[in-house]
Amino acid sequence: DIDHLNLRVQKELVEWLNWLKADIGFDGWRFDFAKGYSADVAKIYIDRSEPSFAVAEIWTSLAYGGDGKPNLNQDQHRQELVNWVDKVGGKGPATTFDFTTKGTLNVAVEGELWRLRGTDGKAPGMVGWWPAKAVTFVDNHDTGSTQHMWPFPSDRVMQGYAYILTHPGTPCIFYDHFFDWGLKEEIDRLVSVRTRHGIHNESKLQIIEADADLYLAEIDGKVIVKLGPRYDVGNLIPGGFKVAAHGNDYAVW
Repeated sequence: DIDHLNLRVQKELVEWLNWLKADIGFDGWRFDFAKGYSADVAKIYIDRSEPSFAVAEIWTSLAYGGDGKPNLNQDQHRQELVNWVDKVGGKGPATTFDFTTKGTLNVAVEGELWRLRGTDGKAPGMVGWWPAKAVTFVDNHDTGSTQHMWPFPSDRVMQGYAYILTHPGTPCIFYDHFFDWGLKEEIDRLVSVRTRHGIHNESKLQIIEADADLYLAEIDGKVIVKLGPRYDVGNLIPGGFKVAAHGNDYAVW
């Protein structure tokens, strides 16, 4: 165990971080198991090494109902993520992985897309509250891959990417999906749409529809994304929009 309250430990870790920056070329940090030490300690390391980006892994359980599925209201869960960033410094480079969005998406794509409109009418994860500080993802080395601890439904992974790559927040692409699953071209198309239209971590999200079989949203008035098997959505798509990417149960205009 490392005693992060020990001043010598703090000094030597800060020196190591600054060496990684100056000599090796790293410009950002990932704080693994950030629940294991206080946000005050993380703030010390960030303030004294000044990375351009920092992201924390704060993985806690969602709130579940009697049916074994997540509750629609996950405010307490995403509040914990917001609190960490607040304590570390909201004006700095600190962000957190949006586990609230991950957990909601896992279930939503299984015929419960109504979950993607939260009780406040916004996106249900941290991205609905503080998108600039939310790092969205479909799977990572813990949830997917060989550990398989909380995997996204494997046949619906591209729906997950259609969501995070068109929405506000900072999307994170999983190595396995991109390089090993044969999804590189599909993911690249979505990345191109995001880049071409300047979608960013604080883009404006308007949720048009959120039913069991259809989620439809417009981002910055430039991009429209549809998830779900329902195809008769032409009447909901404004004139002038053309399909830019599509796949199994998703489309982007």
